[in-house]
Amino acid sequence: MGKVVIFSAPSGSGKTTIVRELLGRFPQLEFSVSATSRAPRGAERDGVDYHFLSPEAFRLAAEQGRFVEWEEVYAGTCYGTLRSEVERIWAAGHVIVFDVDVVGGINLKRIFGDEACSIFIMPPSIEELRRRLEGRATDAPEVIDRRVAKAEFEIGKAPEFDRIVVNDDLDTAVAETVRLLETFIAG
Repeated sequence: MGKVVIFSAPSGSGKTTIVRELLGRFPQLEFSVSATSRAPRGAERDGVDYHFLSPEAFRLAAEQGRFVEWEEVYAGTCYGTLRSEVERIWAAGHVIVFDVDVVGGINLKRIFGDEACSIFIMPPSIEELRRRLEGRATDAPEVIDRRVAKAEFEIGKAPEFDRIVVNDDLDTAVAETVRLLETFIAG
């Protein structure tokens, strides 16, 4: 088993932006592409942003035990970590980077234990989180309302992570996560 780094946050906290920056700085990191039963949004591409599966195909993969972990994040919308992704990245000798929802992050930390560093990206406030989600212009207002309501629950789970990084300034948040990863990877 190799090392894994788990990033979780409420939607709109900037975790994906931070993860992309870290992937560019650490050649030993490799992103684990999650599977989802939802349709692509915007310019998302299958196999790059997610492995897009129909709800039926997702359910079948779960029944066949093809996921390390999975969950129904929103009613009818599932996300999961494929075993094949984990095996592929470790076979290449890389450290796996997960960009997952909060419950998935807690589950992955439980599964991988001390070989995992779990990092919660905290938004500066719920109001800023809403502003960021609206600025994306990818979700309907009712979807944004649902994401904001879920964020309040997720923020309460932050203490279950190894580290919390507040993303009120992107450069500062990236610098903090760089320091955390340098220590974890070297350890």
